[in-house]
Amino acid sequence: MSSQLIERNVIDRAISEAMAQGADFAEVFAEDSRSSVASLDDSIVDELSAGHSRGVGIRIVYGETTGFAHTSDLSEKSILEAVRAARAVRNVGESKVIDQVGTSPKGIEPRDVKIDKQRQVELLRRLDAVARDQGDQIAQVVAGIGQSQRRILVANSNGLFVSDEQFRSRISVSAVAKGDTGLQTGYHTAALTLTLDELMDRVNIEDVAIEAALLALLKLDAKPAPSGALPVVIKGGSGGILFHEACGHGLEADHIVKGASVYANRLGEKVASDLVTLVDDGTVGSEWGTYRYDDEGNPAQTNVLIQDGVLVDYMWDRNRSVKENHEVSGNGRRQSYKHLPMVRMTNTFMLAGADQPEDIIADTPNGIYVAKLSGGQVNTTTGDFVFGTSEAYLIENGRITAPLRDTNLIGNGPEILSLIDAVGNDFSMTPGTCGKAGQSVPVGCGQATLRVSSMTVGGTADA
Repeated sequence: MSSQLIERNVIDRAISEAMAQGADFAEVFAEDSRSSVASLDDSIVDELSAGHSRGVGIRIVYGETTGFAHTSDLSEKSILEAVRAARAVRNVGESKVIDQVGTSPKGIEPRDVKIDKQRQVELLRRLDAVARDQGDQIAQVVAGIGQSQRRILVANSNGLFVSDEQFRSRISVSAVAKGDTGLQTGYHTAALTLTLDELMDRVNIEDVAIEAALLALLKLDAKPAPSGALPVVIKGGSGGILFHEACGHGLEADHIVKGASVYANRLGEKVASDLVTLVDDGTVGSEWGTYRYDDEGNPAQTNVLIQDGVLVDYMWDRNRSVKENHEVSGNGRRQSYKHLPMVRMTNTFMLAGADQPEDIIADTPNGIYVAKLSGGQVNTTTGDFVFGTSEAYLIENGRITAPLRDTNLIGNGPEILSLIDAVGNDFSMTPGTCGKAGQSVPVGCGQATLRVSSMTVGGTADA
């Protein structure tokens, strides 16, 4: 496998052509992505596939107008045609983007990593068997194993020329238990920016299946969740998605520049409890949102957003940083070469505190304990959010007691941040996929066990 997607002289000619009519900025983004996916449903392997995608995206900026074109043909002729298509935006009235599909850098030598399909099948069957072994009430198991390899090359008119290679691997299990209360589902996943073999060196895959099955079985005895305003304790790692949605998106500079965020024009203001320090960091180990360079070629870095409750910065991509005369923060990301980059989160998390998790629970006379959150949504302009729970329990007299049926947590981001009154020392992270403006990218979320003194719980039982 060649270490260079496109010859340097071709890139130089493309950038020279892009800048020929007075452009302010030009960029070449090349990508080669390979993936291998295997899945099992109801003890039958129903997918065993491999994919390969490669292409080039050309971005040319004239003031606040951007031209963009992409091609899957890496020949010099096709790349220069894409340049001319993107450059045409200079003469196109109010159109901001043209999207037309056509038919040795600083970096690393790529690895040629093969996936053994038979081994994938054996692993899937092992996951299925282990999940079913947890109890006769397990009625269905869905398991998935996947690995992706993404090579990128980014060059621009400022002289930047870098490349990167990113592996991501994931193992997931969903188990359905059937009982007198109907069907209940448990889900667990392990995912890191590593090859599949490296992931399996870090994770016991049987634990993934066991966790999913035991959660499904546990929920067969779940009670209706209470409703109303209650103290909520969120387990370490599981609540990171709350910060990702409730305030992370609102701290992305595109929302800030448009004035479409509750956090706009609030730098230096108190926006959270003194216990809250929120960080976005693309350099964290092998977490799901980690990379060496973002999709604009900038190094990933650690960005403190909220420090001891005070808003200190936002996340920035190239366009917004130029507009606001701010340094880029390594947060320019795109789903593929077919997409324009935009400001996105990487690994977003709240730093740990000093409390023991068991002490936080013992100090909560009544409330609910959330061990896992599911999906959620937020209005970035107002900060209002709704999140689902997929594993939660009652807290009674300072003890975790009965499991609860899935419910919703409802609140407002800035208000909830101000109501965090205890933070544990058991920090951990979970993987996720973030959607924005039709693009999806991998992200990490994390926090230690924490308590929100009051949050609206949308259950069906009286609080």
